[in-house]
Amino acid sequence: MTNKITPTHQGHRQRLRQKFTAAGLEPFLDHEVLELLLTYAIARKDTKPLAWALLKKFGSLSKVLDASRKELLEIPGLGEQTACFLQLVRATFKRYSLSHVKKDIVIRSPKQVLQYCKAALAGKKEESLELIFLSVKNTVIGTQTISSGMIDRVAVTPRKIVECALTAKAKGIIMVHNHPSGDVTPSQEDIALTKETIAAAELFDISMRDHIIISERNYYSLLLNGDI
Repeated sequence: MTNKITPTHQGHRQRLRQKFTAAGLEPFLDHEVLELLLTYAIARKDTKPLAWALLKKFGSLSKVLDASRKELLEIPGLGEQTACFLQLVRATFKRYSLSHVKKDIVIRSPKQVLQYCKAALAGKKEESLELIFLSVKNTVIGTQTISSGMIDRVAVTPRKIVECALTAKAKGIIMVHNHPSGDVTPSQEDIALTKETIAAAELFDISMRDHIIISERNYYSLLLNGDI
């Protein structure tokens, strides 16, 4: 009678899950987090080599989750299902972060929506502009990405921003966009677009509350810094 030999990675999967069940992610290193995540997308295979390949390619766990589908599929051994799963993890965190600021929290400061802003845009490699819509009571009622790629004055206009706010039945807007370079200093175009949007929104009794620029490690509020 031949004894079945259990692959060593099966025991490793179980140990990772037991470790998480006992202590959460606190004691995990980045590669261990990725290994554990990948076990839910890849069956009957050692996930450690792929976890290390992802970290070698992108540099950190956050950058792995920020990677595009095309970039992920360039990793040998990583298929469509795994790429989709990793992007789902990031999208879920974005939805989770938004749910926290939508629980009837009255927005009085840019810092109250900062976690959502980071989840939505901080790690993106291309510049994107997102609108956060506020109710008359200053609670978050929704969001909308209106530009992805290079933000230019042809694609993004005060009129378009106001039209989006009217469609969402918003009484207030917070503009958020990212600077992939890491420098969150607003350009003259950023400031001009914000001021023009304030003037256009006021015609419809919509308040422009702030324009927040974020990077992976920093943020800049045009309101708090006196630019608007």
